[in-house]
Parts: sequence; structure tokens; C-alpha cells
Amino acid sequence: MDVQGKVVLITGASEGIGLSTARRFAQAGAKLALAARTAHRLQQIAEELQTQGTDVIAIPADLRHPDQARHAVEETIRHFDRIDVLINNAGQSAAGTIEHLDLEDFRAIVELNVYGPFIAMQAAIPAMRQQGGGIIVNVSSMVSKMHIPGLGSYAATKAALNLLSDTARAELAPDNIRVITMFPRITSTDFGAHARGNPELRRHQRTQTNAPVDTPEQVADKILAAVVGEPEEQYMDR
Repeated sequence: MDVQGKVVLITGASEGIGLSTARRFAQAGAKLALAARTAHRLQQIAEELQTQGTDVIAIPADLRHPDQARHAVEETIRHFDRIDVLINNAGQSAAGTIEHLDLEDFRAIVELNVYGPFIAMQAAIPAMRQQGGGIIVNVSSMVSKMHIPGLGSYAATKAALNLLSDTARAELAPDNIRVITMFPRITSTDFGAHARGNPELRRHQRTQTNAPVDTPEQVADKILAAVVGEPEEQYMDR
């Protein structure tokens, strides 16, 4: 898809990968709807992009709540009369062993990482079908293909998102709605600092990895490449 003039909704757009993705799509000429919990920060970003000529709206929303996830999509359609690309980027991790992780921490990341994208897809699909097609990008993680002690709950939420994406891809193909799964590696953002669960385990995990670390701008470039090229899956090294 050529994103010039297309309407793109990005969740989790106030920092990290979401913010870099918003800036990258703005540079490519997209019209943007930005959703995140931090209303004042989101408005600052929208104003920044507006001064650069981008048609953009800010939609404060906590994607853990189904009504707010729906509202983000509905407000995008109300303002722009369509939605061409939905990028489900909002997410959170939780550090803790299967034995000790608090159920409420697990529940919270399931609500954000699984229910949020699920509800947003449900809200966007009818509009995309009516307009003749669209693209959904679900931002997963390479952790979903690994078995890292202390990160089983986070990996489980992203594995669930992977399977939702795979199934939706098959279901929606006749409607020209393409579903892409994005697999970032470790990214140099504050994502880990915002994780729920055991803080000591979070710090230990950050110091024990020798995996490649990407910048959020590099991930944003890959997300744009995925929307343009429309692969079923997008990895950082491909």
C-alpha cells in the first residue's frame, strides 16, 4: 500500500515504537490518528506533527478497556470517514515466574496485549470491508517464539496475538483486508521500565541479554516497510 494520504491509526503512540512509527508515517504523507493513555503527551505529539503539515488527531484511550479501544477506531472513522491502516502497537510486559507472577499483573497485560488489539480489529473490520480493504498490523515480539524464564506471561500474550493474526488473515483475505504480524526484537525504549511484576527480575533480564538491540526508529522503518510491501510477517532482519 502507498501510505500517502491514507488514514492510519496507531495505538501506544505517545512514546517508544509507537511515537517513532507516528513520525515515520507522517514523513511518508499519511493522515494519523494517535491513541494512548497519556493525553497531554499525545496532544503535544499531535501538535508537533501538525506544525509539519500532517493531518493528525489525538485520541486519549486506555486500550485495556473495550469501550475505549472501540472509541479509538470509531473516532478515527468519524474524523476521517475511513480507516486504511490499524497498527495495534500498545502493549506491556510483566516479569515473574509462572509460580510467582501475580494474577492481576497477568490479567492486566492480557487485557492490553490481547483484548485491546482484538477489540480494535473487531471495530475496524466492518469499515475496512465497506471501503474495499485495509491493513491491520499487530505488533508482536520475538519473545513469543522463545522460552525465557520470567517472561512466560508476556510471551503467552504475544503468542495469542500471533494466532489471532494468523486466523484473521485467512478469514479476511476475501475482503481484501491484509493482516501483518510484526516481530520486533529488543528495542531501546522505556518498555522494560514500564513492565509490571518483579522489578528485580526485570533489571536482571535487561543485564543478561546479548541479543541485538534496535532503535525505535529502526522498528518504525520496518513497520512502514510492512505496510508498503504487505508480507504476512515482518522481522527486523528481513
